[in-house]
Amino acid sequence: MNLQHILTEIEKVDPEVYQKLDTRRATMRRFRFAGKVLAAAAIPSAFGSLFKKAYGQTGSSITEVLQYALTLEYLEAEFYTMAVAKGMTLFPTAAGLQAFTTIRDHENAHVAFLKTAISSLNATPIAKPTFDFTAGQGSSNGPFKDVFTNYDLLLAVAQVFEDTGVRAYKGQAANLMANNDVLQAALQIHSVEARHAAHVRYMRRNKPSAFVAGDVKPWITGNQSGVASTAVQASYNGEEVTNQAGVEIVNINSKGISAAAASEAFDEPLTMQEVLAIAKPFLTP
Repeated sequence: MNLQHILTEIEKVDPEVYQKLDTRRATMRRFRFAGKVLAAAAIPSAFGSLFKKAYGQTGSSITEVLQYALTLEYLEAEFYTMAVAKGMTLFPTAAGLQAFTTIRDHENAHVAFLKTAISSLNATPIAKPTFDFTAGQGSSNGPFKDVFTNYDLLLAVAQVFEDTGVRAYKGQAANLMANNDVLQAALQIHSVEARHAAHVRYMRRNKPSAFVAGDVKPWITGNQSGVASTAVQASYNGEEVTNQAGVEIVNINSKGISAAAASEAFDEPLTMQEVLAIAKPFLTP
C-alpha cells in the first residue's frame, strides 16, 4: 500500500488536505513511523482513521453519493484512457493528445480519491463497470460506434461526458451539506470537470466538423448541445432555465438580458436518476 501515493492523489483533488490532517511533514513522518511498527494489514485501518479526522464521519446517504460519483469517474477515466491509448493514430495533433492525456490523469486521480474516501468510511468502493462507449449497451453498434476512430466524434462525446459530469456534481451538492469537508472536496472535483468541459468545447469550436451543430461556446446556451445527434439531448434538457432562486434573469433591472444569455449564467443540476439514465447506454448489461 503506497500511502504517499494515496496522499499525493488526494492532494491533487484537495490541496488543503494537509491542513485538515496536520502539516505535510508531520503526516508523512507519522506514516514512516507506522510502517516500522505496524503490521502491513494494520496500516489501512490507521490510514482510514487519519482520513476520518480530515473528512469526518458520514452517513449512508453521503457514502451513496460518493459511490455514485465513483461510477461517473470510472466512466470518464476509462474513456480518456482508451482514447489516449490510440495515440497519434486517432489524434491529429500532439496538442490534442496532450489535452486528453491531462484530462485522463485528472479523472484517474478522481477515481483514486473517491475509492480512498469510500474505503476510509468503512464501505467497499463499487467495482468498475464494463463500458461500451458506442452507447450500444454491449452491442458495440450504437450511435457512437466510431468514437475511437473518428476524432471529431471523440470530441463530441467527451464534451457530453464533461457537461453531464458538471451537472451531476451540482445535483448532489445539497446531499453533501451535512459534511463541509466532503462537500468541499466534491465541489473541487466539480470545478475541474467544468474546466474540462470548457476546454473540450474550445477544441470543438476550433475544429468545425459534421458533428458540430451551431456555435459551440465554452458554456451551454439554452438546452443546445452543440452536437449533431439527438442521442445526447438528455444531457442538456433543463439547461434552458432563466429563473434562479425565484428571480427572473431575463431583462432583470431593465438590462435587456436575453433568455439565451440568462440560461448561460448557470449550470442546472441533474438528479442521480437522470444521470444514471444518461449513462445507461454506455454500460454493458
